Amino acid sequence: MPLPRGLLGPSIRRISRLAAIPSPSSTTSRVDTLACSVRRYHVEGLMLAPVVFGGLFVSLWTWKCFLMVIFQNKMIYMPGLPPNARQEKIRDYASRCGGIQWREERVRAADGTDLALCVTDVDLGSSAPAALPDIALYILYFQGNASSIPPRLPDLSSALCRLKRISPKEGAASNARCTMVCLSYRGYWTSRGRPSENGLTMDAAAALRWISQLHNNSHDKGPRKTNPPAKLVLWGQSIGAGVATNLAAKAPMPANLCLDSLILETPFTSIRAMLQVLYPQKWLPYRHLWPFLRNHLDSWTNLGIISQKHRTPTSAPEVLIVEAAKDELVPLELSQRLYDRCLDVQLPVTRKAVAGAFHNDAMFRSEGRKAVSEFLSRRIRL
Repeated sequence: MPLPRGLLGPSIRRISRLAAIPSPSSTTSRVDTLACSVRRYHVEGLMLAPVVFGGLFVSLWTWKCFLMVIFQNKMIYMPGLPPNARQEKIRDYASRCGGIQWREERVRAADGTDLALCVTDVDLGSSAPAALPDIALYILYFQGNASSIPPRLPDLSSALCRLKRISPKEGAASNARCTMVCLSYRGYWTSRGRPSENGLTMDAAAALRWISQLHNNSHDKGPRKTNPPAKLVLWGQSIGAGVATNLAAKAPMPANLCLDSLILETPFTSIRAMLQVLYPQKWLPYRHLWPFLRNHLDSWTNLGIISQKHRTPTSAPEVLIVEAAKDELVPLELSQRLYDRCLDVQLPVTRKAVAGAFHNDAMFRSEGRKAVSEFLSRRIRL
């Protein structure tokens, strides 16, 4: 017998309400599910740590690469080291120069930058100094990447004093004069501007023009106008070796000067090679940043250009490589590469290792000064 509608309705509603109440088993299932999700969330949190720190490492790595590319000029050229470098005075070192008298001259680069030069004249030979010597030898010196010219004057003066002593003994001309010009790059010492490879190349060209004008004013007059060009020696230390080879390879040589020889003191082949030396680890990106270099100072390439540009069937510029036996910055293999390069391009070359010398004190040791002065003495006699 069917139940009345009024009795069936409340019964169904009560059953629905009872079904809505969660059973103990369903509650336990939901708790287990929540616990699993919470445990899964903690596992993901542990995975976040290496991701965050890895991303931070890559970001800092990329940022340092960016800084190295942007501020490469400041890393390569250090005119402010030591802190008093730009306040040095020639007179502070005059007592240590062995009687060699240095003076400061000024010259302007092609872009108008005002530059400083340290200049001295040394009369060679057994006769008394002449107002107009028969033979003129000019030495254009390029310093390394730090400090300034005045602290280097005592060592350079010592080499010149030795040259003056040995010249009469070894048959130098009785009437010869050696003029040494030390260039202070832009941004260094009392020179204006900021250093860069392009800027240093302009500075070197300005110093070369200054020497040409000096020779023209003092020698190329009257009947001596037909004299052969004066000999020019380019002497560069460390990055200065790159500046010297840049000048010889790229700048036009004045008609009254001829490139006689190069002295490369503690040189390297190029900035790219130095990146590989300073950062030998292949997993670091720095050695691979060379496509972004704005400074190359590529002496290895320049030597090939110098041979083509300045070598004649009867003569070629001679190269003296002076290396420090204990060089802590530039490995000896780089100077060996330059030596081999000179042989390949048929440039006469001599290599001298200064025993016990570090990168910046090859000229501080008598062995280094002796090698340079004897080399210069031969250039005067030839």
